[in-house]
Amino acid sequence: MDFEKHLGLHTIIMLRDVIRKWWQVELSYADRHGVVHDWQRGEIVPPPNDFCRMSLSSKEGLRRCQQSVRLLHEKFKAGRKVRRALVHDCHLNFSIVGAPLYINNEYEGFLFVEGFARQPLNARDAELLKAKMLQFAPPNSDLDRAEDRVPVLDGAEVSKLSDLLEVAATEIANQELELSRREDPAQSLSSDLSDRYRFEKIIGRSGPMMEVFRLMEKVANSDSTVLINGESGTGKELVARAIHHNGPRKDMPFVVQNCSAFNDNLLESALFGHTRGSFTGALRDKKGLFEVADGGTFFLDEVGDMSPALQVKLLRVLQEGTFLPVGGTQLKDVNVRVIAATHKDLGELVKRGEFREDLYYRINVIRVQLPPLRERRDDMPILIDHFLRKHHRDGQRARGLAAEALAILGAYSWPGNIRELENEIERLLVLGGELENIPAELISSRIRDAVVPGGGPFIPPRAHGKLHEAVEALEREMIQQGLLRTRYNKSRLARELGISRSNLILKIARYGLDKGLPDDEAEMGEA
Repeated sequence: MDFEKHLGLHTIIMLRDVIRKWWQVELSYADRHGVVHDWQRGEIVPPPNDFCRMSLSSKEGLRRCQQSVRLLHEKFKAGRKVRRALVHDCHLNFSIVGAPLYINNEYEGFLFVEGFARQPLNARDAELLKAKMLQFAPPNSDLDRAEDRVPVLDGAEVSKLSDLLEVAATEIANQELELSRREDPAQSLSSDLSDRYRFEKIIGRSGPMMEVFRLMEKVANSDSTVLINGESGTGKELVARAIHHNGPRKDMPFVVQNCSAFNDNLLESALFGHTRGSFTGALRDKKGLFEVADGGTFFLDEVGDMSPALQVKLLRVLQEGTFLPVGGTQLKDVNVRVIAATHKDLGELVKRGEFREDLYYRINVIRVQLPPLRERRDDMPILIDHFLRKHHRDGQRARGLAAEALAILGAYSWPGNIRELENEIERLLVLGGELENIPAELISSRIRDAVVPGGGPFIPPRAHGKLHEAVEALEREMIQQGLLRTRYNKSRLARELGISRSNLILKIARYGLDKGLPDDEAEMGEA
């Protein structure tokens, strides 16, 4: 497996940044043979642990470090598809923790960090360590100072680090799955929804988007009229295209018309066509878009902006499958599936008399509600990663965003939704193309000012107290809100959070979220 292509994943970028700041350790990767290619190429990021740095800089020390990593590799292989993180001691008696990578159930190596102690060094351990280092350390090395800088992680911190590595391994496995699906055109788009991240070109894995995917998959194989509701920039046309291309009309035309783009006369001519001489400039007969879309799908965007007169003609096409071209005298028959979209509340327009009630019920057979980006923040990392890859150009060094930049983008409300996010990522790539990680300073001023009024560094909510307490508070909040959203369906919530159901149950008990619930409510929706 080529690990280099995953370095731009925001999970990996953020993981590296977090473990450096929290625990002063470095993330590494060993392949399916237990080989650390970066070490073999001499591309060693100096670890904060001076003892490890001196060992890796020595030929014999590097050999022993590689041997320590191979021993952990052998544990993964002997464990017969062990999926959880394991801890192992290296030749200097420091600890290594690693999480295995499985792609399509095949072992492909593991992510690991090394060079930390699980308890402070006592005087005897320190003297033994210094004695071992004499064969690796350069002359006149300050081993006493190195002793004071050894990272120490207790059992709880090792557990948190293990969880982070397992999450990163899962993210890499999911990206590999997506890459293989793109390379294999025969791969069905209707595979298990719980294991996939997209439907056509729609990116998402959050709870609201999974519900959208499920509904889309059901309506794609029908000919029913669909109404797509959503704010501007939420991807209504993408959804319409996905429904068309995964349905029985996929080999027929897909035609698009924005109903707010023309005045009444031009829109009527565009939709239904006209005959020669029907108005000034009509020099010949012209087909309308309904006729062009015959046998296929017609996507009417912003249908809420259509005038009452055209609403009557649209209703006739939907009910009878016939229309009259402008200036024509003979009805034409068409077989078209209509998918309509609007950012407006058509029900409210009906109450105000601005939209025909009979047309409203005719197009609102199946309704797909697209959530705004602010309600699907779980999708932010993969959306950012997708747009970074989409707009990356040859010669650009930028591979990701700095942690503060990611935090600011995650806290912004995104009134322009996906379209606004994509434009911002493209802008950041242009401005930060020479940088490895794009800093927060390059984010548009309107976004920074909205998140951090008056400037200054971004301080996330709950950013007080100890780091592990802030992480646990966030985890508890996510689980609590998820239980409410899924009506206490633990299996569904576990899939959304990317953890096992048993792990979720343990966390629910740990945070006391199962207390005070009626017995029947605690398992609501499990059947």
